[in-house]
Amino acid sequence: MLANYFPVLIFLLVGLIAGIVFITLGNVLGLKRHYREKDAPFECGFEAFENARMKFDVRYYLVAILFILFDLEVAFMIPWAVVFKDLIAETGQYAFWSMFVFIVILTVGFIYEWKKGALEWE
Repeated sequence: MLANYFPVLIFLLVGLIAGIVFITLGNVLGLKRHYREKDAPFECGFEAFENARMKFDVRYYLVAILFILFDLEVAFMIPWAVVFKDLIAETGQYAFWSMFVFIVILTVGFIYEWKKGALEWE
């Protein structure tokens, strides 16, 4: 059973080794020229213009959380869609209705957020 995971282990090891090698090569061979503009703090391509402890609008975080929620929905739906024929063969209509309920619950949540105005941006 563990032999099936051997390619995954090799993939992880090659990725880890490649990452370490490239970071080490960059630190050893890379130029280290420091100047004022390069070392200045910036935010999104602009110079910092206010205190780091300033307040942010909570709607930004709400939209970000909603994006992650619906992104995860797709992450759950893709593997389900790939094996959908096999699931239907094994469980009958249970696989279809399970995903239907999942999508309905997420859609109700989306409509609730929409009606509350969480997606409105001024």
